[in-house]
Formats: sequence, structure tokens, C-alpha cells
Amino acid sequence: MFRRIVQILIVVPLAILIVVFSVANRHAVMISLDPFGGAEPKLSLAIPLFLVVLGTLFVGVVIGGLAAWFSQGKWRRRARLSRQEAALWRTRADEAARKDTPSDAPRLPALRKTA
Repeated sequence: MFRRIVQILIVVPLAILIVVFSVANRHAVMISLDPFGGAEPKLSLAIPLFLVVLGTLFVGVVIGGLAAWFSQGKWRRRARLSRQEAALWRTRADEAARKDTPSDAPRLPALRKTA
């Protein structure tokens, strides 16, 4: 429920802002990849301004996410090794408990539910 409210309070206004920005900045701009082209660059592209801004934002988010993912690799590896070690010790403890209790040892009767 709380997640839904946060989503409505953040995502909806953000989406409205993006739509308003896109409508207000739909004129074409020239993007040039030719630093020596002068007035007529050979590697150029005319695209709407909002695509330039939103595309740059998207690329920045992806690069930031990848940087965070790779920088946290050490912690993910350590957590994975700790889980494996815990599973190993749990298995050893279960095996030791089974060895210590003989199979012919008296067992307590199961509790019965009374309704």
C-alpha cells in the first residue's frame, strides 16, 4: 500500500513533467559528431531537443547503474561465500546431530490436539 502511494506521488508527477518538457521542446536541433566540419558537418543529425536531453539522462542512469553494480561486486561475492559457508556448517551440524542420537533411542509421543 505504501509503495503504491509513493509510486503515485513520485512517478505520476515525474511522467507529467516529462510529457510537458517533451511538448515544449520538440523543435529540432543539430547534433554534430564532426569536430572539424565547420558550417556543414558531415556527421550530423537533426533530432528534437527533448530526445537529446532524455537520451542523455537515460545513458547517464545506465552508466551510473553499471558503475554501482561493478563497485558492489566485492560485497555480493562476500555474501555468496558467507551463504555457502553457512550452508556447509548447517549440513555438518545436522550430520553431527544425527550421529549423536541413536535410531533406537526412545522418542516422546507426539502431542495430540484437543478440539
